[in-house]
Amino acid sequence: MNNAELIVATLKKTGITHGFGIPSGNVLPIMEAMRTGGIEFVLTAHEGSAGFAADVMGRLTGIPGLCIATLGPGATNLATGVGNAWLDRSPMIAITCNLNTDQLGRRIQMYIDHHALFAPITKASMPLRQGNVAETLAKAIQIATTEPIGPVHLDLPEDVALAASFDEVPALKPPPVQKEAPKVAFDGAIAAISKAKRPLAIIGSNAMRLTENNQIFNFIQKHQIPFATTTMAKGLIDDNHPLAVGCIERACRQHQRKFLQTADLIIGLGYDTIEVEFEAWIGSTPLLQIDIEEPDLGEGVVCKEKVIGNLSKSLATLTAANVVSNDWTEDELAEHRKTFNQLLRPNVREFSAYQAIDAVRDALPPEGILSFDVGAHTHQIASQWNSPGAKRFLITNGWSSMGFGLPSAIAAKLSCPEQPVVCLIGDGCFQMTCGELATAKRLKITLPIVVLDDRWLGLIRVKQLRRQYGIYGTELQSESYRAPPEHYFGVSAVGVNDPGSLRLAVENALKAKGPTVIEAIVNSEHYIETVFD
Repeated sequence: MNNAELIVATLKKTGITHGFGIPSGNVLPIMEAMRTGGIEFVLTAHEGSAGFAADVMGRLTGIPGLCIATLGPGATNLATGVGNAWLDRSPMIAITCNLNTDQLGRRIQMYIDHHALFAPITKASMPLRQGNVAETLAKAIQIATTEPIGPVHLDLPEDVALAASFDEVPALKPPPVQKEAPKVAFDGAIAAISKAKRPLAIIGSNAMRLTENNQIFNFIQKHQIPFATTTMAKGLIDDNHPLAVGCIERACRQHQRKFLQTADLIIGLGYDTIEVEFEAWIGSTPLLQIDIEEPDLGEGVVCKEKVIGNLSKSLATLTAANVVSNDWTEDELAEHRKTFNQLLRPNVREFSAYQAIDAVRDALPPEGILSFDVGAHTHQIASQWNSPGAKRFLITNGWSSMGFGLPSAIAAKLSCPEQPVVCLIGDGCFQMTCGELATAKRLKITLPIVVLDDRWLGLIRVKQLRRQYGIYGTELQSESYRAPPEHYFGVSAVGVNDPGSLRLAVENALKAKGPTVIEAIVNSEHYIETVFD
């Protein structure tokens, strides 16, 4: 084998099936090794999309996602997707294919210091050099899958990729099991929950990585503790559960904050402040933090107790404790949910964004996966969408980058081919990543891509209005609406302007033999009421 073939064999042994990227001459040796070694190279329209797709493959499978780029501009483009995996905490191997070793460090075309670029947004950035490839790769895989998980960057000079390897495919060590929290921490936590009359749990994104999804449910169900979720944690327990009170810090957030502050104890279950800091909403309510690492607390946040360690073991211990009671009533929780859902759906005269979201929800089967993008619609979807199960609700909330939705949906369909997948994005996001329609078409995947066309960068326009600034630089299209073309890059396109037509279009697109663009012409004026109130 040469080193490129050794790398591919090792990654395949890890369980990696796809690698996303854009080639250059420097990338060709590893692409050829992928062709002969059984890992599919997926050509994307942009390296950032390759990073987003690799993030989601890692997120859904627990196996590191793989993305590949050339040096210089390829690497800088890739960095956006790698940063996503860094803050959203997804396992990833990101490979940059570089100049020959003797050219590194020179003032030469396209060369930059890749390690300086990736160091702040990865768990490690390591050079692959002749004689260290197997050892470095095995170490990278273990680092990427050790909690808190994340991306590892590897830099591969072309001469190293082509050089003969004298190493065997390395043995891969499993990530170390995180230590359990000390017994005294559980004593304090159980005492805090027992004394609370109105405890309320907030489930966060670190809980997404529990290998047994029912552990969160078992804890909540046994002690009958009402719960809310952060955006990324939606679906870890069915949003329709009678103890559910909705998503926090998205649409109608003031209504949620007011309710949360009626609690006398907030229980953070795998709550990662990368999604939203505690001080934004917790007020003076004391915190019990149950997580994999120390909480990042702003001034004024009162952390009464904390259980820091292996989250699975922590939940098992707390679930095994004697049942505790509280003063919450089913009627109180049901009334809150009813009011919350009414506020999310104000009276409107035209086909609105929230009606479009409901229509897509009605069309997507319960086992289906939703991937969406960043903007005003993110707030509305996060609060409004009912997610019945884990890993069916894909968004970036730590990195929070536009451009995530479509490559994420493509990766979801590759990872879970038997499950229906829908991509729901704004028109600004569509402009950023419409080239990935060609990727979806080339892969022949069934994928409805619903574009909420309101002609604005809606979130920024709302912020301009609220600050009493002029509306400037946020209009995406000034002319009157025109029906979409018959296709984009050979992908069929249709336009709809009412909920019934949208639902039917999504249902039909889920039966198609390839991707479909559905342009939903919506009025988003209600964002002013829902997104920031």
